[in-house]
Amino acid sequence: MSTVSNEKHAELLAAVTVAARRHYVAYTLFNQALAHRLGLHPTDLQCLGLLELEAEPLSTGEIAKLIGLTSGSATRLVDRLEKAGFIARVPDPLDRRKALVSLAARRADEVATAWEEPGSAFAEVLADFDDGELAVIERYLRRTTEVGTEQAERLSKR
Repeated sequence: MSTVSNEKHAELLAAVTVAARRHYVAYTLFNQALAHRLGLHPTDLQCLGLLELEAEPLSTGEIAKLIGLTSGSATRLVDRLEKAGFIARVPDPLDRRKALVSLAARRADEVATAWEEPGSAFAEVLADFDDGELAVIERYLRRTTEVGTEQAERLSKR
């Protein structure tokens, strides 16, 4: 690589790093605002989003691990969301002593409605990219999610 292309690469890496950090802050603020709109804590909204992405109901322990909470905090979160009608506990078919957590249909429309306008805005942004660019964006998001998860685990062990 020539010096010019090395410099350009370094500039692009710096620009991506800055943009990623700004994206994180903007998305955190968005998550807080949407949670507030629904009368939820941001972590509650993250739990609902996680449950929506999962094909099967999760145990409270799995929720704790995926969101980065202690088991006691995850239990209080699940209790809060169940009381508010956002989630339901269902018996674990493999162990009747345990319960699994899934989204409750009762308030699913409310959450879906709250996501309509932001979802459309995000879709408009993605419509500007071709298939190759979308593949790169997806790969970047997937890889940085993996690294972020690994780094969160590393930091929480200290």
